[in-house]
Parts: sequence; C-alpha cells; structure tokens
Amino acid sequence: MAASTMAVNSAASLWGPYKDIWQTVESVIWKHQPEAVHLLDLTLKKHKPDFISLYKNPPKNVQHREKVKKASVEGIVIQGQQGTRLLPDQLISEAFILSDLLNIGELAAVELLLAGEHQLPRFPGMTRGLVAILLYWDGKRCMALSLHSLIQSRHGKTWTLELGSELVSMTTRFTDELMEQGLTQKVLCLINQVNLNAEFEKLQAARGLGNPVHRRAVSDLIKESRQTLAECLFAWACQTPLSKDDTLFLICHMESVTTEADGTLDNVNLALLMALLYCFDISFLENVTEDREELIHQLPLLTERQYVTAIHSRLLNSQPWKLPGLQAVVRLAWALALRGISQLPDTAGLTEFTEADELVANMAIGQNAFLFLTEAVVGAEGLYQDEFYIRRIHNLIADFLTLMPMKVKQLRNRADEDARIIHMSLQMGTEPPSTLRRDLEHLMLLIGELYLKDPFKLELALEYWCPSEPLQTTATTGTFSGLAHHRPPQRQLVLSKFVRQMGDMLPPSLYLPYLKMLRGLANGPHCAHYCFSLLKANGSSHVENIQVVGGNPVSWEHFFHSLMLYHEHLRRDIPSTDTIQYRHMPLRGITQREMDGLIAFLQLTATIVNWSENARLALCEHPQWTPVVVMLGLIQCSIPPMLKADILKALAAFGKSPEIAASLWQSLEYTQILQTVKIPSQRQDTGIEVELNEIESRSEEYALTRSFCYLISILVESSFPTNLGAGLRPPGFDPYLRFLRDSVFLRFPTRAYRRAAEKWEVAEVVLEVFYKLLRDYEPRSDDFTDQMVELQGELVAAYKSPGYNLMFHLLNDSPMLSLCLSLLEEGVKLLDTCAPFPGKKLLEKAVEYSLGLLELALQKEIQFMDWLRESHSSIIATPLEQLLQGINPRTKKADHVVNIARYLCHGNTNPDLAFESAKILCYISRYPNIQVKLVGDFTQDQTASETLMGGFVECLDSEGAEEMIQPENAIVPEKKSSLVRHNIKIHILNLLINSLELKAPNLAFYLLGYEVRKPVNATNLQDPGVLGCPRTCLHSILNILEKGTKGRNGPSVVKESPHLAELCYQVIYQLCAYSDTSGPTMRYLRTSQDFLFSQLQHLPFAVKGHEISALNQMSWLMKTAGIELRVTSLNRQRSHTQRLLHLLLDDVPMRSYTIDAEGGLEEDMRTITGFLQVDSTSKVRRKILSILDSIDFRQESTEELHLDFFDRIQIEQVICKCEHKNQQGQTVCNVKLLHRVLIAEINALQGIAAIGQRPILLEEINTILQHVVERNKLRECLHAKRHMLESWRHLVEIILAACPPDLIQGEDRQLVIRDLLHELHDKILNEEAAQELMPIVAGTVFTLTAHLSQTVRNEQKQALNAHSQNVLNGCSMPGDISATFGYIGDSSLHIILRKLLDFILRTGGGFQRVRAHLYGALLYYLQTSQKPDEPDTLETGKQTMWERLTAPEDDYTKLQKDNMNIIESYGASLMEVVCRDACDGHEIGQMLALAVLDRIVAIDQHQQWLYYLTNSGYLKALADSLAQDDAILQSMLSTKPPLLKALYLYESKMAFLTRVAKIQPGTEGILTAGVIVRLSQCQVYDHRPETESHSMLCIRDPLGFIPAPVERYRQILLPALQLVQVMLTTSTGKHHQAASQVLQFLIAHSEPIQAILRCQEITAGSLRELALLTGIIGKTALPGVVSEIEAEGNYGTIVELRGHIGRFQRQCLALLSRFTVSDRLSEFKKQQEATQVGGVNKKDEMELAMQQICANVVQYCQTLLIQSSAGSQHTICLFTPSLSEGTSREGTRQDAQLAMVPYWRLPSLGIVLFLLRQSANDFFSSYESHRQSVTKYQNLQHLPPDEIKELCQATMPTGVDKISAAQRQVLARRRLVHQINHQAELLSLYCYIVENCLFILWRHLEYYFLHCVPTDTHDFPNAMNVSYRGREQQDSQRFGSNPDSRRLILSQVNQHDLEQLQIDAAASFGESLQKKLLEIENGYCRVRSRHLFIQALVRRIRGLVRIKRT
Repeated sequence: MAASTMAVNSAASLWGPYKDIWQTVESVIWKHQPEAVHLLDLTLKKHKPDFISLYKNPPKNVQHREKVKKASVEGIVIQGQQGTRLLPDQLISEAFILSDLLNIGELAAVELLLAGEHQLPRFPGMTRGLVAILLYWDGKRCMALSLHSLIQSRHGKTWTLELGSELVSMTTRFTDELMEQGLTQKVLCLINQVNLNAEFEKLQAARGLGNPVHRRAVSDLIKESRQTLAECLFAWACQTPLSKDDTLFLICHMESVTTEADGTLDNVNLALLMALLYCFDISFLENVTEDREELIHQLPLLTERQYVTAIHSRLLNSQPWKLPGLQAVVRLAWALALRGISQLPDTAGLTEFTEADELVANMAIGQNAFLFLTEAVVGAEGLYQDEFYIRRIHNLIADFLTLMPMKVKQLRNRADEDARIIHMSLQMGTEPPSTLRRDLEHLMLLIGELYLKDPFKLELALEYWCPSEPLQTTATTGTFSGLAHHRPPQRQLVLSKFVRQMGDMLPPSLYLPYLKMLRGLANGPHCAHYCFSLLKANGSSHVENIQVVGGNPVSWEHFFHSLMLYHEHLRRDIPSTDTIQYRHMPLRGITQREMDGLIAFLQLTATIVNWSENARLALCEHPQWTPVVVMLGLIQCSIPPMLKADILKALAAFGKSPEIAASLWQSLEYTQILQTVKIPSQRQDTGIEVELNEIESRSEEYALTRSFCYLISILVESSFPTNLGAGLRPPGFDPYLRFLRDSVFLRFPTRAYRRAAEKWEVAEVVLEVFYKLLRDYEPRSDDFTDQMVELQGELVAAYKSPGYNLMFHLLNDSPMLSLCLSLLEEGVKLLDTCAPFPGKKLLEKAVEYSLGLLELALQKEIQFMDWLRESHSSIIATPLEQLLQGINPRTKKADHVVNIARYLCHGNTNPDLAFESAKILCYISRYPNIQVKLVGDFTQDQTASETLMGGFVECLDSEGAEEMIQPENAIVPEKKSSLVRHNIKIHILNLLINSLELKAPNLAFYLLGYEVRKPVNATNLQDPGVLGCPRTCLHSILNILEKGTKGRNGPSVVKESPHLAELCYQVIYQLCAYSDTSGPTMRYLRTSQDFLFSQLQHLPFAVKGHEISALNQMSWLMKTAGIELRVTSLNRQRSHTQRLLHLLLDDVPMRSYTIDAEGGLEEDMRTITGFLQVDSTSKVRRKILSILDSIDFRQESTEELHLDFFDRIQIEQVICKCEHKNQQGQTVCNVKLLHRVLIAEINALQGIAAIGQRPILLEEINTILQHVVERNKLRECLHAKRHMLESWRHLVEIILAACPPDLIQGEDRQLVIRDLLHELHDKILNEEAAQELMPIVAGTVFTLTAHLSQTVRNEQKQALNAHSQNVLNGCSMPGDISATFGYIGDSSLHIILRKLLDFILRTGGGFQRVRAHLYGALLYYLQTSQKPDEPDTLETGKQTMWERLTAPEDDYTKLQKDNMNIIESYGASLMEVVCRDACDGHEIGQMLALAVLDRIVAIDQHQQWLYYLTNSGYLKALADSLAQDDAILQSMLSTKPPLLKALYLYESKMAFLTRVAKIQPGTEGILTAGVIVRLSQCQVYDHRPETESHSMLCIRDPLGFIPAPVERYRQILLPALQLVQVMLTTSTGKHHQAASQVLQFLIAHSEPIQAILRCQEITAGSLRELALLTGIIGKTALPGVVSEIEAEGNYGTIVELRGHIGRFQRQCLALLSRFTVSDRLSEFKKQQEATQVGGVNKKDEMELAMQQICANVVQYCQTLLIQSSAGSQHTICLFTPSLSEGTSREGTRQDAQLAMVPYWRLPSLGIVLFLLRQSANDFFSSYESHRQSVTKYQNLQHLPPDEIKELCQATMPTGVDKISAAQRQVLARRRLVHQINHQAELLSLYCYIVENCLFILWRHLEYYFLHCVPTDTHDFPNAMNVSYRGREQQDSQRFGSNPDSRRLILSQVNQHDLEQLQIDAAASFGESLQKKLLEIENGYCRVRSRHLFIQALVRRIRGLVRIKRT
C-alpha cells in the first residue's frame, strides 16, 4: 500500500470530518447562513459514502497494524506535516486496545488518540484514551445529527423550515438517494446494535470509563446517537411516508419492543412508534389546499395496493407482539387509516381492506389500546418533548371519536351495561364478574392525561369545545381559530358532542374518569372558560330550592351543594378542644369513593380556576356557593390530610386574583388554620403546625404542609397584607414566616420521608416562598425603627416586614443561612455523582432558590446596611460576602464560595444553577479584599482548581447559548435554556471585567491564566496544552471571537450574540491596557493568534437591531488596535505596524499580508505610497472611513410626554430623582424604581373617583414607563456613539502621532488627513447631526488639522530648502518651488477652510469649548500659509527694488490671499462669533479666539476685521478688560499665586493688541480706545518684586511649573513694553499723540522704569527689559514730545516732567559706558557660554539684547543731536571732549577695561570711540561665523555625524541618540538656520551702531574743533554769550534739561582739552580703523544699509582730525 494511504489524519477521520459536516449542516439549516449552502453541497458530495455506510468503522488491517507497531522506531506520516513522527510505545499499546475495544482500524485508533491528546485541555482530569472514546461517540452523534437535520429540511407534508427552495431540493434529492440505499434498515440495525449497557460493559472491561463526568458524557453521547437515529426515521415519516418494505421493517422491529421498568416506552421506541403512526396518517389531507394531488400521489396508502395488502395482512395475521398494547395501538391507527381511506374519493380498489376497519378496531380495543396509550405512551417522558408527537396522539384520539362514532356509542352502551351489573352485584353483595371491560374509562383517562400537560401552549383540547350559542361567545373567551360567528368544523362539533353526551346520565363508575377527562380538557385559558360554562349549564339553576337535588352530578351546583352538606355534617362532629384524641377518631360521613370524587372535582376546580379569572370571580361572588368559606370550613373539620391538601391547592388557585387573595388572607387569619393567636383557656395548640408535627411526621408524608406552603406562595405573589391580624395580635406576616422557617425549613433535613423525593419537594416549596418574599422586599427606613401599635389597651411592637426578617437572618450566622449553605453543599455533592436519584429535579429547584436567596441578599445588602447604620440600631448584621468567607463546620474549611462556584461545572446539565452561581460570584467580585481570599481558596487544591477552571471554561465554551431569542419563543424549554446559557457567559465576563479593575492577585488573573503567585507580567501565555498550559477563559474568549473570522462575514458572535461579543472585546482591551498584563497579552495575541488583524479586517460590524452593541464592540477593538500600534511602534516592530496601517488606510482592495518567522513582510517593505498610484477604478473606501460611516451622526429625540392626569413637570422631577449611573457610567432612569414610585402614588389616592380612574391611571403610568425606556435607550445609543467616536479618534491620533512617519509618507499622510477631514465635516455639518457629538468631532478636527499643517509645512520646507540650496549654489530655476500647496492642492485646503468656518458658525451661541478646538484647528490651518524661517544669507539684498516689486507672487502669499477671501466671504456673522469669544467666556476659548484674530488681522490686507473690531466696540472692550485684570494680575506676583490662567489671558490680549498696533489704523484705534491710558492706570507694573540672587542664572524654578515672581512680573511688563514700542514705530500720523501717551505711561510707572534702567543685576530677563525700555525712551523722551506736553500742562507738571525726563536721559547715557566697558559683563559673558535653560543656549539671546541696548542708546543720542539743532554750531554736547577711554588701551585686548562713569556725570567721547572700534571688530568675527554657518548649511548632507550631533544637542540636550538620522538632519538644519539668522541680526546691529557712533563722533568733533570756545581764552564770556545764551532758551524748550549744568560742562573745557582731543582723535581714528569701516561699507552696507554713509562720515572725521586748530 502506498505511503500516502498510510498517512494519519491528526483530526481523526472518525471525528474531525464528521464534526465539520455537522457544523456545516447546522450553519445552513439552523443558522440560515446562505453563504454556506455551496459548502454544504460540496460536503455532501464528498461525504456521501459516509452517510451510505452509516456508522461503519474502518476495518482492522494487518499492514496497518505492522505500521503502527513500528511507529516508535520508523515514525508515522501525519497529513499536512512534513516528515514522520515517532509515537511513544504507550500510545501504540493504547491504540491496539482502542482498536479492539471499538472494533476499528489501527490507524483510526491512532488518529483518535492523537486527536484526544490535542483536545485534552478541553477535558481536564481525563486521559487521551478517555477523550478518544468521547471523540469516537461524538463523531457518531454528529453524523446522526447531520442526517436528522437533512431529513428535517426535506420537502414534505408536516412542516417547513422556511429554507430556500434550492436548498430544500438539494437535501431532498440527497436523502432520497440515501433511502434508496436502504437507510431505514441500516438505522433499525444500528438501533438494535448500539446498546448502552453492552457498550458500557465493554468499556468497563477495558478500563475505558473514567470519572463520573466521563461516564455521563459517554452515556449521553450513546443515548443521543440512538435517539437521533430513531428521530431520523420519525422525521422522514412525518415528511414522506416510508415505502412498503421500510414500513414492514419498522413493524418487524416494533414486534420485539419492550417497555422500561416503569411501564413506559423509552424515547427511541417512542420515536419509532410515532414514525409508524405518521406512516398511517392521512388526516392531514383535510387541511391541505395546495399540492393536494402531489401529496396524495406520494402516499403509498392511497396509490399502492401492494402496500395496503402487505401491511394489512401483516397487522391482521401476525403473531402476538411482545407488547400486545403496542400492537393494539398500531392496529388502531391502521383501522383509522382504513376508515379515512374509505371516506376519500377514488378508493374503490381498496374496498376489501377498508371494510375490515371495524374488525381491526375491535381487535385494537380488545387488546386495551387506550390503556397502553395512557400508561406507555402518554406516561413516557419523551412524549412532551416534541410537539408533533403530541399532535399525532391528539389526531389519533380525535380521529377515533370522529371517524368511528358508532364504535364510541358501543363503548358507552357497554359501559352503561357494565355499570348496571356492578350496581346489581353490590346490591346482592357479590363480586362483579371479572370479564367486565373498561374501554370507555380508559379512553376518558387517556384524554384527561394527554391534555393535562401542554408545554408548547398548543391548547389542542380547544377542538373538544364548541360554543353552543354563537351570540354568547365574547371575543376574549370563546373563539375557535377566529371563527366565533361561523359554523364550526364538523370534527369540532362531533368532539364537543362527545364531551357533552358522555356527561349525560353518567353512571357512577364513569364519574371519576369523566371528571379527570374534563380536567385535561380544561387545561388552557379558553378551554377552562368553556369547561366552566359547561359545568354551569349542567347545574339545576332553574330549581328555586337549593335542597332539591336532581341536577347533573357534574355541575357546579351539585359539587358546591355537596361540599356544603359535608361541611354541615362534619362540623357537628368537631369535638371540643379539651378532647385530646379527636384527631384519631374514626372518620364518619365521607367514604373512600366519595373522597376520590371530591378530590377529582377539587382538582378540576383548581384547573379551571387556575386558568380562567372570570371563573374565579364568578364562583367567589356567587351568593349561594361561597366556595372559599366552605373549603376553609372543611379544613377545620376532621378529614384526611390528602383531602385537606387538595382543598388548599384549590384555594391557592382562587388566590391568584388579588381581590380574592386579600379576603383569603383575612379568612385564613380568622379560621386560624395556622394558629397565630394563643387563647389562654385553650389547653393545647391547634392548626396545621400540630398536623405537621403529630400526623404527617408520623405517617412520613407531608402533602398538607406542601399544599399550605404552595398556598402561601401564591397569596404572597398576588396580594401581600400589611395589617394581617390587626386587633387580635401585633399585625404582620411574622407568625407565618416563623412557622415556615422554624417548623418547615429548619427541620426538613431531620424529618423521615416515606418517599425520598418528598424531602426535596418540601425544601423547594418553602424556599420558593422565601425567595418571593425577599425578591419583593425593598429596604426602607421604617424597617429599622420599632413601630408601636395599640393592642387591647397596651402598646406593643408591630412585626417587621418578612423581607427584613429574611435579610436579618441571611446577614447573620443564623441556622437559616447555615442550612442554605449546607443545602448547597449537599446539592453539589449529589450532582457531582452524575447519577440519577429520587427528586433530582426538585433538589435542583431547591438549590436554585437557595442560590437565589443569597443573590438577592447580596443585591440588597448595601442599601440594607446603609439604612441600618443611619438608624443607629443595636441590631448587628454582617455583609453576606464576609459570612461566605466563614468556616464550613462540616469540612473545617472556608469553602462556601468554592461550593457555589462548583455549580458552574454543571453549566451544561443545569444551566439555571450555573446562572445563579455566576450572579453571586459577580456580586462578590466587587470587593477587593475578598478577591485575594477567593484566589487563595480557588487555587489551594490543584485538582479543585483545575475543576473550577474547567467549569468556567465549559460555561464560556457552551455551544447551546443564544442571545437573540424572541420573547414568544422563550417559553420553549430549549430556547429558555439557550438564553440562560448566554446569560451565564455574560455574568462570567462581567466578573472578569469587575476583577480586572482591582489589584492583583484577583479572580480574573486566575481565570484568564495569568500568574497569581508570581508577578503578573512574568506570565508566559501559551495555547492550551503547550507546556502544560490549561485551557483558560482567555482561550475561550478568543475562541468565541475567532469563529467566523476566516469567512467573509466576520466573527459570527458579533451577529449572533452582540452583547457577548461586546464584553469579550472589552476584556481583551482591559488586558491590553493594564500595564502588568499588557506585555504578555499583546505578545500572545500577536504571535499565536494574529488576533487584531483578523478582527480589524472585518470592520465595520453591522448588526441590525443591535447597533449599540456593535458600536461598543468596534470601540473596544479600535482602542486595542491603538495600543497595538503604539506598542509595536515603540518596539520598532515595523512589519506589524505596517500591516495594520495598510489594513486601515489603504484605498485599494486589500491583499493578504503574511509575516515570516523573522517578523518581516514576505514581500518588499513598501509604504502606502505604492498603493496610491493605481487606476482610480480599483479604489475602495479606506477602512478607517468605513468605520466612521458606521456611526450614524443623526440622533432621534424622544417625543414630549403628553399626560392627562399626572403633572408633566412633577413627573420629570420624579424621573430625574430615579436616575442613576449604570455599569457603563451612563445616566439612565431606574424604570423599576419609577414604577414603584408611581404605583405608590396611585395607591395613596382616596375616594370612589380614584378607584374608578385606576385603570386609566395605570395606562398613563404605562405610557410614562415606555417613554422612559425609550429615553434610556436613546441615551445609551448616544453614549455608544460618543464611545465609538472617541475610540476612532484615539486610533486616528495614534496613527498620525505615534506611528513611524516614514510608514506614512507625506503625500499619503496628506491625502488620508484630507479624506478624514472632509468626511468628519460632512457628517457633523448635516442638519440632523447630534450636537452631543460636536466636542469629540471638534477635538478630532483640531488634531487632524494640526497634523495636516505639520505635513504640508514639512513638505514646503523641504521644497524651500531645496530651492534655497539651489540659490546658494547658484543654480536656481524659476519653477523650483511647487505650483500648488502640498500634494492635496490649494482647492482641497480651501474646502477644508470653508468647512471649518461652517463648523464654527454651526456651533451658534453655545459650545464655546467646542469652538476652542475649532479655533485651534483654524490657527493650525492658517499656519500652513506662513512662510517658514529661511536662512538670512545676506544675498537677498542683491535684488533691485524693481526686481522685488515685479517678482511673481509666491505660494504662501497666494494661499494667504485666498484664505482671506474665503474668510471675508462669511462677513459679519463670523466676525461676531470670534470677537465675542475673544472678549468673554472660558479663558482657553478667549485665548484661542484672540490668537485667531491675531492671525486674521495679520493677513487681512483690506483691514475689514480691524474696522469691525474698532467700530463694534470690541477693541474698547478689550482695553477696559485690561483695567479689570489689574487686581488679579497683582495677585499673580505673590509667592504662592492663584491659577495662572489670568496671566496667560493677559499675555494673549497684549499679543493681539501688539499685532493690531503693527498696522497704522490699528495704532490709531488703540489710541482712540485708550489702551495706553488703561495701562498707565494699572498698578501691577509698580509692584516690581525684589530680584533674587539665585535667579541670576536661572529664570525658572527648575522643580516646578510656576515661574519665579520676577519672571511672572516680566511676563506682565514685557508685553506692555512691546506693545508700546510697536505703537511708537507705526504711529506715523499721530506720532506725537502716541509718544505723549507713552511718556505719561513711563512717568506713571517711573519707579519700576528707573529700577530697570539702574540694572542692578544682569540676566537674560533684565536685558530684555532694558532693550525694550531704551528703545521706547529713545522715541519718547525727545524735545518735540516734551514741548507738546508742556504746551498743555501747568508749571508744576512741567517741572516734574523735566525731572523725570532728565533722569531717563542720564540713566540711558550711563548704560552706554556700562555695557561697553563693564568688566563684570565680560565675566558674565564667559559664564553664560555653558549656561542652558530649557535646552536653549542663553548666550545668543543675551548678546543680542546687549547690542540692542547699545543700538537703542546711540540711536537716542543721534536723535537728540538732530532734534536739538540742525547745524553743528548749536549742537548739545552729550559727551565730554575726552578720548582717553578710547585711546588709553589702543592696540591692547578687545575687552579692555574702562572706568565706570556714574550716571549723573556725562560720559566722555572716548566711550563712543571705544564702542565704534569694538562693534567694528565684533562685526568681522560675526561675519566670519555667519559665513561658516552658511557653508555648513549648504553642505549639511555631507557634514560628519559628530558635528550634526553637536548641532542637535544645542536644541535637544538629551536623547539625541534615540532619534533617527532623518530627524537629526531636521534638528541640525533648524539649528543652523537659527545661527545664521542670529548672526545676520547681530551684523545688522553692529552696522547700525557703527553708523550712529560715527555720526555722534562727527557732530561732537565738529562742534569741539570748529565752534567751541575754551574757557581759558580772553573772549570766552562773549563767546559764551554768543554761543551759549543764544541757545539757552532753545535748550530749555527742546531738550528740557538744566542750562546751569550745561554751563558747568562747557566751563570745564579748556584749550588743552581740545588740543589733547585732537591729538587723541588723530591717534585713535587711524588707518586700520578707517579701513575696517570702509570694508564694512563695501561688504555689507552696499546691499543691506545706507550705501556710502559710512564713507562720507569717515571722510569728514578724517578732515576734522587733520584741521589745524588756531
């Protein structure tokens, strides 16, 4: 044999393929998945041989045996795996054992063992051999289930599964082929072969059975296999009758069938019997209208004579069967079939057979067919598990009654005759003859038993009722199939006639059977009404006297009359209470026969009253019958307990109506059935308690106690009495509760029971009462205070509510709690045996109620404990979760919670118990301290731990769970069970979610497979079975989410169980988000599962009707994806990041990506760019956009409440009070609480009118509740949308911000952002879009616009850099820079701007916080049109003015213009919104609005916005706000300031005003608005803090965010100075007005100004202040300004003004000497070399500031010189005629020290010369540095890495090594641009200083050399008169200084000074200096400054120096 045939299937050919077949069949037929139909077709074709050779195993093979023997040495080939695998000897020996045991081939045995080994994690505690046996039988089961489903889907006569016609024809064709191959015979053979006992014996012998769980599993699989095979034949017979041979095979099989031990048929034989009965069924033809001919043609009964012949002869002539009753049933069915055939047309050919129908029927009845049906069929458990079984038996009986009326009449006649014989025998005292038949009695009992149960609510018994008068029927009661007023069908008439006639002249022997039949026929709401009417009509109501007895015995009249007579008769016999023996007296008056009749009628009454409320009320309100009173009276009489029990059950049925229940409570209390009032004269107790203790305990039967508990249970539910027993005892329910608790519940375990099951019946019924009482209890404050009531003249404490008592007992270590826990322990032990025992169902129910009690106590205990604490009561209560941690007295361990959790291990067999257990664990899991203990308890014992884990996993793996079950289907047991299984999963997931929020160790970590004894992050997650890893809840959750991901429709759980899927995704997200679990989880999901890719590719999810769940599912999944992208980006796992990015962002059809072992892509590492150059036809929507599409931005709103009775405003208030936050954090209304509040409101109403209006009020309450439910749903929907949108935003932001930029290149990034922005805007700008979504959308728009701006700017920078590089290299081309902006073009940018502005306007008046985001976005957008920093290479000046004017407009300017045109198109509406936000509202909103205004004003060439600001008063409002900010700004200067937001807002205002001031009309507007006046009034500028010594080098506190007080002061002062300086620069038209206002500002704050000018300390901040201030003083403290102020002011003001100005001037001049020659400054410069604050070198900044100060001072001097006089002869001397400072160190070091000059003395001219020389020298050193920097910039690509790193470190001191080379290049380029521009600025300042110094030097030298008369010449006084006095008045007016001081200066100048000055000037102004100055002129000034100005001045000074003085 070829090696390929010897390969082993690792999935086991006897299991894996069969499992796949079943899954395919199930998905097509039961899950209605149309896409799987094609797969089913392929599967059926492939596996047809398996269906034909059903259950046939591969035979043993010698070759295979040899191959397996050698497998430990040679190995064995496994399909789909390379090479061979060696098998261990142990496995080989197990394979041979398995082969012999199951009689299968050796290779098949090996396959099963390998599959068993693989599946081991799913079966904890088992070996691979045991699992292999399970798999073997599971394979058989799957084949049977597949076959059964295929047959069920056939086209046929009984049902349809609503499948497609193509599918139905396929399955019909396939199953027909199987039937032709002899399917029936095979199935029957297999049913005989597969015998549970025989199989178990074989397995037992070979040790093939494991623990009880394994035994039960094997047993269930074998049973299900047999059962399903039998149901295959049943399904076939239902749809298509079997052929002649197949029917004969079936009859042959039925001949040898036997019953079970209890006399019933087992489920297999019951199915086969039903199959045979359906073969003989032709009653369906009555109801068929279409396809009738086709169906008749398919019926062999009507078309094949041989069929009828063969069957007839077989049934008539066969030997007696093993079960004669079974033979009788089949014969009866055949007789009815023959009778039916005879009534059809065209059946003349079958006359000879049809005439024998009477004969066959007689044979059937003679063999007791009805008795067998009653005992063996109706009594069988399986009958009520299938609707079609019940229908067939119903039709069988109905056909007999309708088709054979004469036979029925014969039966009645025979019964009447037998009754007479019995009567005669009784009279004669002889025994009745033994030959009497009871056929009619059996028929009646059969009918009664059949309809007594109706699990499917079919109400088939309705056919037996026919309304006698159509007019009497009402819509609610008597319709049959909606035909109330039409003639009923003939069949119905016959059946109803049978019911009526059987009751006429009823013989005594048939009385009980007839009552039992009526009881069955009354089962159902409509049937009960008809039965009630029949009994009412039967009565002799026409007889006036009630004593006349002649009416029908089967009537209400007769029954209640008899009851009254019994009561009267027995009441006389009641002994006195002193007679102790009365209970044991002989019973008189009621015989056993009478008692049976009474019980039967009581049961009938209970059934009718139970179903029909009308009957209840009618009977109770009848004035003569008074059933409740009579029944209660009878209970007090001496009658047997059984009768009392049935009376109590009947009373319970009456108690279902609240009206009756209320009176019944009072009657119970009055009759003292339970003695609640002790009478002092009474010697002993009476009532039910005594009956329980003395009679029932002795007889060991407790029917009466159970019935009493049942009665209380019903009454408690219907109407609960608050003042029960008032007047005779303290009112309340307490005595009843005490009896139930102490006498019934606490003592039930210790009582003796004749029937073992009754023990659990007692427990179940009493626990049900407790459960109902606790369920309806809500803790109230009244419960915790004693309520006193008056009783017989004294005050006594009223009883507390029963719910309170139960809570008290459950929150204490009470006997009741102990017994509940003991019951749970015993229950789980019994269930663990997996064996049947008496009362199992009842035990399960009792356990369910016990668990329910604990769950309710946990649910209500928080509120209970809160009230208890508030009441300051002395009562002690302990939280139940702590009590559950107590020690179990039986095991001496704290295992109560473990016992509760063990019920989860029975989730498949007892889902209800597992559900209650899961709920309790969910409540307990909220407490962190208990979680730690639970983890210890759960993991203490290894075996128990594995079992518990297995239980949780089994519940999550459960396949029978369904979520979307319609309410009408929930009554079907299977569907209900499916819903419960689903809810278990939900609660387990909630348990995990709750636990994951708590610290480790917790239950979630244990259940999900993380380490609980080691650090959690040390966990190494593996697939189940790998390295001994068990199957955990995590594997189950991933399994749930994985199903369907390989198909086209995505995860199946999303559609089948949306809420479950949502929680699963949430658990996964929490594991990924929690720091300790994130690493192991994401590693496992990435490597073993490929989880995220497989899930994300199916987004978006769409689940109709469950949109909220679908949104939440996607939210959690996207959040997880965000984490994954972030983590893989950080860890540089590029392939994973890239794969997800492709999936989310590609706009071409997705291709599959596979990751190789190294984690790289198999194909080239191309980025998304590669996908964008594709033909547009192949484009698809990006997945990230499709996900966004799944959010419907529209949101419906609830309609307003329209109420007639309640006040709407008050109702809204009540609704608000009932609101609370649910688990998801949403605010919703508690509908149950609201309902309680509203019902209490109705109950509080008084008066007749209120009672009359109650139904209308209840209807209105219903309207309110529906409205609230709708409102809750809308809120949840909105919350889900917000959650989804947040997650989407989160994912988008991570993609753009955290993923490596090179994975999404610039072009793609721009296109993606453009698409996202367009989509977002379109959705939110829709008229119907919900406003609640605006904040999230605005935030997203902000982020996206920021990234768009950044991307576009980067791209433009690159283009610009390339362009500037070309310019520098001299190869510039005209078209170098791109024609459009970015890859997306100008038009796209314009659309984005328009939509952004639309969005801003859409927000209207509110939503300022939303607009804050939009303003931020707008700022980022407008930033794109700002030209980036370019290096100032000093080359740009080479262009001529004409070239500059005619140069083409660049992209930036064009885009700015277009942007402004768009903004202007929105007109005043946009202006109004932005300006209003700028002046008022939230601080951040104001700041951003101001920034937007700043930007718009900057680009607004038409100045419309500026005019609007000025004319609308917004500028004035801003000015006024500055004065209002003064106080709060002063508080900013304290050592511990308040929040700094006011400071930042102030800075924003000043920045905006500064921007406005840069435009001339803006300055005028500011002056008009009085901004400077307001600043003058602000006192904050006067509060200058003392400078700290440590702030010299560090201006910010390094430890904190808050700046030092000095720095905060500067943040306030500097913006004001900047504003003032800008105003002075731009105010050309109104310069004097501006300057005078500014001067007033300086004088108003003269103290801080002078403090600044004194410059005590030199820091970067103080230098910035000085630079600004000197510039301002240089433009304001001028003669022209002063004269204007003097013209307006009075004398005193003028004197003060002169004083201030004089001080300012002197201090400014003193600064010159200080900053030129200060030794301290030199040292400081050196210190600053290495000082970096905030990562930026401060040296540059300070150097610039110092040069700016010098430039400002020399400019001031120059202005003073020019303004004081036009010619040099009238020059004001600012400097003394001495050059000693300039010449004393000629030729020495650059930083030569000069003497410090006090500011009150004028400095010498030498300082000017020194400054000139120093600036010239510095100019050249800076020029060289600038040239070097430009060279570096040009060759940046070729710079060595070290140099680039050094450049980066200037900007980024740490972390340079961590960034990429491309990012380093960017940083280096940025640093070089900064250096170049800084040096260019310095060059400009140096040049300016040089020019001004030369001018000052020239004017002074000219005056001193040409016009000055020294003091020691003879004509000095005259000269003084001429030269000085003439100027005195002029000086005093223009300059404003003291003429005396001026005279003092000149009086000290002598001839020697002037000669020395000339000598020094000639020496110091030498050739070298002149050459340097001319070089500056030629190299720099030619293109940058005033050309030839320096040359002219140098020439003049040179001429002056050479003049020979006379």
